Amino acid sequence: MSQASQIDHAVAALRRGGVIAYPTEAVWGLGCDPDNDAAVTKLLRLKRRDPAKGVILVAGRIEQFAAWLEGLPVELQAPLSASWPGPNTWLVPDNGRSHALVHGEHDRVALRVSAHPLVARLCEAFGGPIVSTSANVASEPPAMSAEEVRSIFGDGLDAIVEGELGGLERPSTIRDLVSGRVLRD
Repeated sequence: MSQASQIDHAVAALRRGGVIAYPTEAVWGLGCDPDNDAAVTKLLRLKRRDPAKGVILVAGRIEQFAAWLEGLPVELQAPLSASWPGPNTWLVPDNGRSHALVHGEHDRVALRVSAHPLVARLCEAFGGPIVSTSANVASEPPAMSAEEVRSIFGDGLDAIVEGELGGLERPSTIRDLVSGRVLRD
């Protein structure tokens, strides 16, 4: 199956409330529609991830986060524009746009615009951001290949988009947009 066909299949799965796997900059990721609570619940169950932690949203371009950034002061938008696309996840004050399962127990939502071309194409085809969390069971190492994803999750996934990792050695840096504090380097 061509990569374009795989993306089409993955987008159809996302729209049906499915969970997909795809390569990101550093590790394989799991994704779903961030506006579908059943899909996010399924993803969290697969990972055995505490819902209080929340998840990251990834987009292919900053404009796809317009609804999440609405009301954000102009001076806080500059660091986003300067660091995206790239391996920078920002914790942005939640303006009420995020579902509770996305932001978890936090008053911030984690957003990243990916520089990985496959992730950008996937978000473009979907028409907006998707959940992006490492493809692993909580506290286990993340999958580094499609084969590892299949080994970990078996038939629990609705689609896998084959591709190469983006060449980074570590997942994205996570920073709080308001305080500037680094939570993961």
